[in-house]
Amino acid sequence: MRTYAPHRPTACRAALTAAGAAAAPLLLTLWVAAPAGAHGAPTDPVSRVSACSPEGGAQARSAACEAAVAANGAPFTAWDNLRVAGVNGRDRQTVPDGKLCSGGLPAYKGLDLARADWPSTRLSPGAKLNLTYRSTIPHTGSFKLYLTKPGYDPGEPLTWSDLPAKPFAEIKDPPLTDGAYHFSAKLPSDRSGHQVLYTIWQNTSTVDTYYSCSDVVFPKAAKAAGGGDGGSKEAPTDTPSETATGAAEAGGSDDGRAEGAGSADRTALPGSPVSSASRDDSGPSMSLIAGGGATALVLAAGAALVSRRLWGR
Repeated sequence: MRTYAPHRPTACRAALTAAGAAAAPLLLTLWVAAPAGAHGAPTDPVSRVSACSPEGGAQARSAACEAAVAANGAPFTAWDNLRVAGVNGRDRQTVPDGKLCSGGLPAYKGLDLARADWPSTRLSPGAKLNLTYRSTIPHTGSFKLYLTKPGYDPGEPLTWSDLPAKPFAEIKDPPLTDGAYHFSAKLPSDRSGHQVLYTIWQNTSTVDTYYSCSDVVFPKAAKAAGGGDGGSKEAPTDTPSETATGAAEAGGSDDGRAEGAGSADRTALPGSPVSSASRDDSGPSMSLIAGGGATALVLAAGAALVSRRLWGR
């Protein structure tokens, strides 16, 4: 009479079940520790990573963006994933000088190129900034907004010393609406020329902090005649290529534009695509109305003189 050994598949299944039960707590711990994706970046004022991404359209074909992609060796496909884990508010200790726009991440090093022709947005000093920060997953956290100091040189790498010690605005836990965070802040009134809006989004529901650079352009200050002492004083220029004209609604809209930012011709700085709000100039100007009225009077007087000569015979 033969004696059979226990069925091997049954023994294997029992061993696998025991191993799975032992590993379950470890797998659960790893799953809980992994941060959830809270991807995002500013799209208005347009950030470098957003403008230079495959979704950037014409801006992605600018000289600055092409140079950034070349420096990276790859396109910015993950444009909304510029994040650093575990910073916990120690931004200046974590992100090195000259690498603020990339967050110190090698995959985004092209964003740190020091040049003045990045795609940019016109703003007005002292106006209300309406910022749009595109995101895919709602998360709690604070947005800190910094603006480079007066005299900032875009031809030099951006460092922490180029930014004030404190942000000019901080927004906590804004709601995610239609795939973006929308919030407003008043801009400093003493900026001119090319500046960088530096946005830090520190999550509180994840361990991630996001960094982004948005290039912005204010009206340049020009030297104006001073008093009797022969000195000079700063006065804003009013050239269409470097200023914002028109005015937005006082309350602003959630389109990310600055109050008062607008340009009828949307003229950009050389080599630099510039985004700006449009202005409604649909009504006729007073000079055109006055000129048209004068022309009409001259024509009417001429017609009356001809009529008198013809019928007065």
